[in-house]
Amino acid sequence: MPRRTATMLASTLMLIALLCAGVFINVPYSEMSPGPTVNTLGEHDGEPVLRITGRKTYPTSGHLNMTTVRVTSADYNMNLVEAVYGWLAHDNKVVPHDTLYPDGKTEEQSTQENAEEFSQSQESAKVAALKEVGIPVKSWVIVSTVVKDTPAEGRLHAGDVIKAVDGTQVKAFGDVAKLVTKHKAGEKVVFTIVPAKEQAAALKEKKTATRTEEITLTTAKSHDSGEDRAIVGIEAGTDHSFPFTIDIKLADVGGPSAGLMFALGIVDKLTPGTLTGGKFVAGTGTITDEGKVGPIGGIEMKTVGARAKGAQYFLTPKDNCAAAARDIPDGLTLVKVDTIDDAVGALKDIRAGDTDDLPKCA
Repeated sequence: MPRRTATMLASTLMLIALLCAGVFINVPYSEMSPGPTVNTLGEHDGEPVLRITGRKTYPTSGHLNMTTVRVTSADYNMNLVEAVYGWLAHDNKVVPHDTLYPDGKTEEQSTQENAEEFSQSQESAKVAALKEVGIPVKSWVIVSTVVKDTPAEGRLHAGDVIKAVDGTQVKAFGDVAKLVTKHKAGEKVVFTIVPAKEQAAALKEKKTATRTEEITLTTAKSHDSGEDRAIVGIEAGTDHSFPFTIDIKLADVGGPSAGLMFALGIVDKLTPGTLTGGKFVAGTGTITDEGKVGPIGGIEMKTVGARAKGAQYFLTPKDNCAAAARDIPDGLTLVKVDTIDDAVGALKDIRAGDTDDLPKCA
C-alpha cells in the first residue's frame, strides 16, 4: 500500500476513533438555545394569555412578546461531540452544568423553583402595571415560607400577616429581617400577626382583618454561608389585593423573566389606544412591585428567538445591554430599559416613529 494512502487511512481511522470516543465521553456542561416567544396581547393554546374581568379594557394591536430559553435537563449527560457542536453553533450556548443547576439541584427542584419565581413575577407584573396606570393596590407583608427545624416552625405559618416586630410597624418585607437581626441569638423577639386563616376569611368577605396575635420566639444562630446573625426561620414576602381580576395563563414556562412583558400587556389592555402602534416588540426582564426592571439569563438566546419570529424592537434590561449588544441579530433594535416607565416611554416613541433618540444598547 502506498505510504500516502496508508497515512490517509490511518488518519481517517483515528478521526473515526476520536468521534466514537467523543460520543461516550460525558462532559459537565449544559446547553442553552432560543425557546418559544409568546405575544402577551394574544392567545396561547387557544386561551388568552391575559384576561381582565371586572374592569373596562381596550383593543390592542401588534406584539408585546415575552421570550424564553430552552435548556437541557439537570440529568442530561452531554457528550464531548455535542459540547463541541454547541460551542461552534451560532445560536446555541454551552455553559458549565453548575451554572444552570448549582449545588447539585435536581430537575424537580429546579422546576419547582422556576414555577414559584414565575408565579411571583406574575404578581409583581400586576402590581407594577396597576401602579403605572394609577390604580391603587392594597399590599401587606406576610410569612412567605417557614424553614423546618427553626424557632418559627409550628408557631408562624405561611400566609400569616406580619403587622409588627417588637412593636415596630412593618411596612415592607425587608423590615422583618432588619428588626430580627437587631437581636443576638437566644434573645426573644415578638411578632404581631394576623393569622393566615383569618386574613383569608376577611378577604373572601371583602373586609379587613383586625384581630391580631402576639407570638414570642427565641432567635437562633444562622447556619448558612453568610455572616453570623440571629434568625427565626422565616422568609417574608408581600401579598396583594387587586380591585379586579387579572388572569395570566401560560403553561410550560418558568422563571421570573417575563415580568416586564406581562406588565406592559396589562397596561396596554387597561389604557385607550395601543402601546405598540401595531409594531412587533419583544423583550424580557424581571420586574418589582415598584416597576424596576432587572436582568435575566440567556439574553443572547432571547434576542435570536425574538428576531426569528419577526420582532423589530427588543426591550432589554439595562444590565443585560452589554451582553446583548455583542451580537445583535440583523434587523433588531435593542432598546435599553431600567423601569416600566422607561419601557412605556420607549413604546410611545416606537409607536410615533420617533426612534432616532431611543436609548439603544451599544
